[in-house]
Amino acid sequence: MAPKRSVVITGGASGIGLGITKHFIQDPNTHITILDINPTTGGETIDKLLAEFPSARISFEQCDVSSWESQAEVFEKIFDQQGRIDIVFANAGITEHGSLLPPKDGDLSTGPSKPSLATVNVNLVGAIYSVQLAIHYMARNKLATSEDSASSNGLIICTASNAGLYPLPIAPLYAATKHGIVGLVRSLARSLLPENIRINALAPAVVETNIASNKDLFKSMVITPMSTVTNAVAQFVDDITLTGKVAELHGESVTFADPPAYVDEDTRKNIENFWTLRYA
Repeated sequence: MAPKRSVVITGGASGIGLGITKHFIQDPNTHITILDINPTTGGETIDKLLAEFPSARISFEQCDVSSWESQAEVFEKIFDQQGRIDIVFANAGITEHGSLLPPKDGDLSTGPSKPSLATVNVNLVGAIYSVQLAIHYMARNKLATSEDSASSNGLIICTASNAGLYPLPIAPLYAATKHGIVGLVRSLARSLLPENIRINALAPAVVETNIASNKDLFKSMVITPMSTVTNAVAQFVDDITLTGKVAELHGESVTFADPPAYVDEDTRKNIENFWTLRYA
């Protein structure tokens, strides 16, 4: 019998993505597809998970999330094989690449250097691609709905960061991508209500993963355990009223971070007028 729920996790072979994978893996009614750019890591992860959970319904697809063509091909394959896509985690991410500052010992007379946008392309553009594809296939879930299917058409969870809520001076490009994720989730939720699709974000503090370039980084940090991440995921899955929410994960706590208050009533009215007019 085919699983009743199909879960897709980008960057699911390691770090937070792997923690989320393990959260779902013992549910016999769920099939998990993990996406990762590294086929070696992906294959090794699948082998380890199946050794620990022999009855798991899980598969791996190599995917470069920064490529629309790569993601589109994989999502189509998953939908064709599973018949639906119910939960998508736009989770894949990398740390800061490049710098916007002038080189400390460089010759400034040669002109500026083009900044690396690798972090933007993976963390923000890749997430936008995942969200777009999730919406498309979740809308198609209505055509595949049976009495055994979930009541909603789908749930999207994006991995942001508390660097999307506060300044992070050491990594401004990374912070910009995570602020972008927060803005995307908060702004898109209302438009998705008629589609019966929910979208939320995780904003973890420091979780010990392989995204850091040096493990020594974690020695001086206050670490948030993976269990806090999965507790937030469970809340988003179980509470169908939650959409447009950003769950700030700190220590063992999950706190929903509210958007800033409107500076005045005129600003609030303008935002609502945009919604009424349906264009900006």
